[in-house]
Amino acid sequence: MSTFQAPKGTYDLIPPNSATYLAVREAIAAPLRNSGYGYIETPGFENVELFARGVGESTDIVTKEMYAFETKGGDKLALRPEGTASVLRAALEANLHKGGNLPVKLWYSGSYYRYERPQKGRYRHFSQVGAEAIGAEDPALDAELIILAHQAYRSLGLRDFRILLNSLGDKECRPVYRAALQDFLRGLELDEDTRRRIEINPLRVLDDKREAVQEQLIGAPMLRDYLCEACKTYHEQVRELLTAAGVAFEDDPKLVRGLDYYTRTTFEFVHDGLGSQSAVGGGGRYDGLSEMIGGPELPSVGWALGVDRTVLALEAEGVNLDIPAATSVYAVPLGEEARRVLFGKVTELRQAGVATDFAYGGKGLKNAMKSANRSGARLALVAGERDLAEGLVQLKDLQSGEQTPVVLDAVVEEVRRALG
Repeated sequence: MSTFQAPKGTYDLIPPNSATYLAVREAIAAPLRNSGYGYIETPGFENVELFARGVGESTDIVTKEMYAFETKGGDKLALRPEGTASVLRAALEANLHKGGNLPVKLWYSGSYYRYERPQKGRYRHFSQVGAEAIGAEDPALDAELIILAHQAYRSLGLRDFRILLNSLGDKECRPVYRAALQDFLRGLELDEDTRRRIEINPLRVLDDKREAVQEQLIGAPMLRDYLCEACKTYHEQVRELLTAAGVAFEDDPKLVRGLDYYTRTTFEFVHDGLGSQSAVGGGGRYDGLSEMIGGPELPSVGWALGVDRTVLALEAEGVNLDIPAATSVYAVPLGEEARRVLFGKVTELRQAGVATDFAYGGKGLKNAMKSANRSGARLALVAGERDLAEGLVQLKDLQSGEQTPVVLDAVVEEVRRALG
């Protein structure tokens, strides 16, 4: 074993498990690519101020969980704790919003970092696929994103997830609610950290998971009772569009999400098979975020789905993804001449799009055939001196054990036929 191990709260993705993660990423991305979303990739670290302003000074992410550091040149940077602020920053920097075709639709996939207390489903390094639609205020856009996430989860075979939905109001009605909530919260027996949160972002107190706090919150004013007519109408339209699309959801008046930038629509995908870490993804509308980070007014909406949590949800439901074997054909040479000839055939097969591997390291027949079986290949190509003298190789079906001599020049054609 190596002297070194992966840092606490992180993990290595290694075969064969890594194939499941890749399949999950692909399944989440597929409906996005099919709906006008272009791929974007941003740096793994950003200016610390981007997250302080964008995610919010009062959030746990910024106050407790961010990996912040100073470079040798004196720059204050942070490993990205989430994707939206970075994607919006990149879109603004590239002036994508000035192309005349709004909304700008982007999707991304990557690793994110938070100094969490590690537990199952909560890591310090985690993987997400996200989507952002920048520059349009339209209930159909909010509904579209929820429907696409729903479609992705259904395509993976997940059934036991729920969608929680709420509206957080806008800059017109939320300040009135905020003041009413602050008045209520100031009368409670709360610890110093939570009291500080009342002044910065009181809505985050509603999101407190501690039972003692939740008990005190009984009777707290509800945001839905303070929504202005415009926000009520907008939210109702999102609900109608989801219902018309056959997407079931639950209204959750306490759903806040852990980021300060959300306005109006907010939603969460939860899976009851995951215990306390039940959220597998979520998102919402963030109409003021662009201005918070120094950009123009750009109403936007987006989500991020956790790849790690989605894999755990699949395990909880006992769903096994149909992942094709990494190798279809395994070549086994017996002798130097066979190595040279078969290696050439391996290259030809690969160029023809057939997943092919080779018995490296001069293994004997017995060990090489064990490797062929372990690789998951359907077929083995076996050749020795006698075969080559006759211009042949042996094509062996590893499932049935049946072996057929094949003319060298016809290997690619015969392999394709055998694989169907």
